[in-house]
Amino acid sequence: MPHRPGDLAALLSGLKERSGLSHVQIGQKVNLSKSAVHRYIAGRAVPHDFGTVERIARACGADRAELDRLYPLWTAALRQASSEAAEAAEAPEAAEQALPVEQASPVELGEAVATVPAVAVPAKPRRRWRTAALATLAALLLVTATAVATRMSVAPDPAPKNLTTSASPTAAATPQWISGPTWTLPPQPVPSEYFGVTINSGSGHMPGFTTGAVRLWDSETTWSRIQPARDQFDWTILDRLVDGARSHNLPVLFVMGGTPGWAAPNGPLTVYPDGARSAPPDDLTAWDAFVSALVGRYQGRISAYELWVFANDPRLYSGSVETLVEMTRRANAIIRAADPKAVVVCPGMGNLWNAEGQKVLRRFAELGGYGHCHAAGIKLHQRSPEDPPETMLELTALIGRLFQEIGVHPPLWNTGTTYDIPLQGHLDGERARDYAVRFFLVGLLARATNLQRMYFYNWGGTKIPIVLQPDQGAPTEAALAVQQLQRWVAGAQISGCGNGQAVELPPYVWQCEFVLSTPEGNRRALIRWTHAAPITLRAEAGAEAVLRLDGTTQTVAAGAEITITGTPVLIRYRL
Repeated sequence: MPHRPGDLAALLSGLKERSGLSHVQIGQKVNLSKSAVHRYIAGRAVPHDFGTVERIARACGADRAELDRLYPLWTAALRQASSEAAEAAEAPEAAEQALPVEQASPVELGEAVATVPAVAVPAKPRRRWRTAALATLAALLLVTATAVATRMSVAPDPAPKNLTTSASPTAAATPQWISGPTWTLPPQPVPSEYFGVTINSGSGHMPGFTTGAVRLWDSETTWSRIQPARDQFDWTILDRLVDGARSHNLPVLFVMGGTPGWAAPNGPLTVYPDGARSAPPDDLTAWDAFVSALVGRYQGRISAYELWVFANDPRLYSGSVETLVEMTRRANAIIRAADPKAVVVCPGMGNLWNAEGQKVLRRFAELGGYGHCHAAGIKLHQRSPEDPPETMLELTALIGRLFQEIGVHPPLWNTGTTYDIPLQGHLDGERARDYAVRFFLVGLLARATNLQRMYFYNWGGTKIPIVLQPDQGAPTEAALAVQQLQRWVAGAQISGCGNGQAVELPPYVWQCEFVLSTPEGNRRALIRWTHAAPITLRAEAGAEAVLRLDGTTQTVAAGAEITITGTPVLIRYRL
């Protein structure tokens, strides 16, 4: 039986009534306005992206069966809205009766607002799925938080006034269709260092599962702890951590931050209990001395230095951007002279979902700060842990656009998350596993913006939405799944990633393509997953096996059904 468009509103309305939540409360949970929530639930408008529908339903406590019912209902509603809009274009007097297909809710980006054009669902299946890529390297288009790349349209330039066109003045412009992967490059390895974690312990213990790099922060290694007095250094904890990393052959990224009280006695206190100040030192020669002592001691043992943590959060850095650039310039000169092989990562920038965080990053770039380091430190995360990891692609597109506007293009290292992450609740076990793996896959999807390294926050801690492993505890299912992902790509070469119809897949299905090296020769492999309801696909010619994160392998042949869910799978092909 075909679904009626009103069924979507009926289901959403029922969920709202059952939850007892108001439109305002639902909006706060899903980052929508009260009026937008009301329109969607009342059936007065249809969201352009299914993710918005799913987030509203989840906020209202929808169970798995209810979530599975949503997609066909949304598709039917969107198809009818598009049909009514087309009829209204032919009969203007009927326009007021057409149900609008709304764009995904705008994402506030300072004074600018980014939206994605509404997408009409075809009434009949096409031979090839047609939609635009999520974002191309050239355009670096923003994508909405929940659709994250379903279609891209490019509006034509207006015709010069002295020219005429054969098109009717009232004819709608035909959007340019662009299909293909989000990015393609000659096959290249995914280095093991790409898979990093931040160590949240000063014990010196290291992860009990495979990881490729460690970052030291929240590990009792602030500047104020290491140098409690001008002429006194305590390297005990840092020595223990560096030795632990070396014993596991893990490259170390050391993070600077937390000015000692003696170096900025009148500076504001940071959020940490060691008396550290958020202000820069009153005399920058104290900074020079600390950096010199640090690099001199660990030359060849610490492979990279992040020159401040959360440099655009006044709780952790309250000095001027001009001073931050000067500190970066000085530290870079000292590190390169003492340890030329070390990587210098510019001060980490977080809060990039809001205008104030973006303003500091822009100012740092405009003052030439990124000319004094090898990579830019950014804090890449979802708005909320409940959001699919794929929504982070909106943030990478935003960052790419900011750098494009300024004219700098540093490699990006994702070195953290939001400051308030310990206040956010735990995810259930299944989502924790899936989101942990997809965190790293999203980084591969964002390689077009030169994202080179991902540090998951964190290892050792338990007061966070996704726990990988408590210090001295056993790795969780999420950690073991991340380990399995690394096994899949170890020795493989990645050649491209894409999403949905652009790569001949249904909407909301993602994939990255690899070349596997085997004793028999090279094999093609695809990692696929979805952030929406499960969908069944048929295996293409040459498919021979489906590998799952639990370590199991299923033999398949061309035409076999493969169910794609939020848990990524690897599909391996014959030679």
